[in-house]
Amino acid sequence: MTDSLSDLLARRVPGHSLERPFYTDPEIYQRDLETIWYREWLFAIPVAQLVKTGAYARIRIGAYNVILVKGADGVIRGFHNSCRHRGSVICQKAEGTVAKLTCPYHQWTYDLDGRLIWARDMGADFDPSKYNLKTIHVRELAGLIYICLADEAPDFDAFADLARPYLEVHDLNRAKVAYQSTIVEKGNWKLVWENNRECYHCAGTHPALSRSFPLDPAVAGVSADGSVPARLQAHFDKCEAAGAPSKFAMAGFAGQYRLARMPLEEKALSYTMDLKPASKRPLGRVTVPDAGTLLKFHYPSTWNHFLPDISLTFRVTPIGPQETEVTTTWLVDKDAVEGVDYDLNRLTEVWVATNDEDRRIVEDNQLGINSPAYVPGPYSPIMEDGVEQFVDWYVKTMLRAMGPQSVAAE
Repeated sequence: MTDSLSDLLARRVPGHSLERPFYTDPEIYQRDLETIWYREWLFAIPVAQLVKTGAYARIRIGAYNVILVKGADGVIRGFHNSCRHRGSVICQKAEGTVAKLTCPYHQWTYDLDGRLIWARDMGADFDPSKYNLKTIHVRELAGLIYICLADEAPDFDAFADLARPYLEVHDLNRAKVAYQSTIVEKGNWKLVWENNRECYHCAGTHPALSRSFPLDPAVAGVSADGSVPARLQAHFDKCEAAGAPSKFAMAGFAGQYRLARMPLEEKALSYTMDLKPASKRPLGRVTVPDAGTLLKFHYPSTWNHFLPDISLTFRVTPIGPQETEVTTTWLVDKDAVEGVDYDLNRLTEVWVATNDEDRRIVEDNQLGINSPAYVPGPYSPIMEDGVEQFVDWYVKTMLRAMGPQSVAAE
């Protein structure tokens, strides 16, 4: 990297995309991990993914390999997936169910709460209580699990207190996973987010999604002053009168998270090709059929769609300077029966197609930026406010980590 990160951040031109190294340079990618991904709260999984005692899910974030496991007491805990003996991974599969957490190398065995309960031939002076699994911070929020890798986690309560009323009406604690997909997009994680934060591209690239999701930039993005058009305010008022919190809310450092219940296109009730509900059995207590989608994002790891009939969670995970994993989970009511209340293909086809289209967009974007001919271009002030808001958050977050003087200079 020819220029320092501080120089690149300092000369960033507002209203324009970032310079090439932000999307290509391994050193900046490592700084992203250390400054953001290893410090911030990250969305991990919906609670519904771990139903039975001993159910676990494995997640990789940069150099970290972690597991989430449901204990006999019903509590979901997080651990580093590294045996305290000689460091081997304990859970090798992406998910599964176990009675105990047993290292396959030398069979050191841990209870589901992380306590070391058996280690062979370690001598009379060995104290197993000193070798419990290393924990990570875990918080549950209305059926969603968040994790933090930092030794000392930043505040979570401000976000949780804001988001909880919006989420509780969706009853995610009584959901089940109908389907989950994981794709790898060969692009920097910031490009994945920038693509998500606008629908400037939707009409030409997302034919299925555009049947139901509005192209209105006020729905996908965010105005610079946070103002809300009258038509959206009327929608918020209608939903809130029916007991579904909806009004636009954006908070956190530099707008790190946002919630708003946005209308879909006219006549659209869900993300389906026929615009009708994807499930006959609703998930949650949103009684307004055309309530649309509760859009929730929380940088750097998740955007979500919560509708009256179903919910979708999206998890973004960087796995390399030009490689990002996106996991999508479709949630339905736990009593919904496949083939009776919902058809799996009909439930998933819009977002399966949209995710693949977005993958191609991001990969083409990355290929173009890889060219030395690339220079930052201007954002549309009408259609790309949301992209600029994300990039502003990223730049300010990186500057904040460099100290007060850098933030003041910015």
